Amino acid sequence: MSNVHEQETLHIREQVELAPLTTIQIGGPARFFAAARSRPHLVALIDWARRHDHNFFILGGGSNLLFDDNGYDGLVIHMQLKGVTQQTTDRGKVRLRAAAGENWDAFVAHCVTQNLAGLTCLSGIPGCVGAAPIQNIGAYGQEVAQTLHQVEILDLDRNQTRILDNRECAFAYRDSIFKRALRNRAVVTAVSFDLTPNGRPTLAYPDLVKRLGADATLTQVRETVLAVRREKSMVADPADPNARSCGSFFTNPIISATAYAAFKTRCPQTHPAWPQDADRVKLSAAWLIERAGFHKGWVAGRAGLSEKHCLALINRNQAKASDVIALKKDIQRGVFETFGIELEPEPLLLSQGLN
Repeated sequence: MSNVHEQETLHIREQVELAPLTTIQIGGPARFFAAARSRPHLVALIDWARRHDHNFFILGGGSNLLFDDNGYDGLVIHMQLKGVTQQTTDRGKVRLRAAAGENWDAFVAHCVTQNLAGLTCLSGIPGCVGAAPIQNIGAYGQEVAQTLHQVEILDLDRNQTRILDNRECAFAYRDSIFKRALRNRAVVTAVSFDLTPNGRPTLAYPDLVKRLGADATLTQVRETVLAVRREKSMVADPADPNARSCGSFFTNPIISATAYAAFKTRCPQTHPAWPQDADRVKLSAAWLIERAGFHKGWVAGRAGLSEKHCLALINRNQAKASDVIALKKDIQRGVFETFGIELEPEPLLLSQGLN
């Protein structure tokens, strides 16, 4: 079979623009592109890329990444595996299994409609289900790790399906085994969660507690979370220029007790800090950025900071990846010079020159 005929059989297109498939709307074309709508098709696409010595990348909702201005020199596989199934466990939980290509917020909305507690505060996060365990997404007092049961993966080394339970995923703050030992060695194909039927919503975040009473329903919590996120332009909205971002661009730094003592000598004023254990403290990246002189609405040519949320680096006006990265480096430099703290980017930066 000729390569051209094989590409047609696998529905592989060439020179597909990636910017429209990302929430920040930045990135050049993919050399090759295909949507994987079944597991056999996904396996065949990966096999094709390997046989022809092409890199490949699995694209979900495009919400936590930045493509290079030159695009991607390989095969971009758009994850389109769909389907949600449900069963009751022997512990009284309801286990929902969602394929990796399901829209995350639609999945959370489904859980709320079914009156299943455990994911409600994660409403409005853009992206697909398959990305949720990789990043261990979290917001407003909840994390995926708290209710995740298992992750189904395609093991690229063994070329077979494997099941990882919660403990094997090695979850931490915005981290997991998928960003470490299994990076580029596994593709998430489905995720299952154990949720509580008719359970109470999680109300641990001060902004939610302030807005809601103790008897708030799951629906009320979801609506409030969405409202809070909209106020910060942190939901996908093509009409909102402040939403043209990768989401939060920096993680909250977690530093050692020794580093925190040094930080306090440079920053004697009151500041947000959350002890993680006896030896580590989490600081607020947003607070550090603003106190280093980068305010909401900061303009840096075609890029800038959101007018609503200084953690979001936005595409103001046909920005390039290089514009965003220049701003990223300026912020990192400013925070380090002011406080001695190194900020780590949260999005996946898909080019050597972007880091």
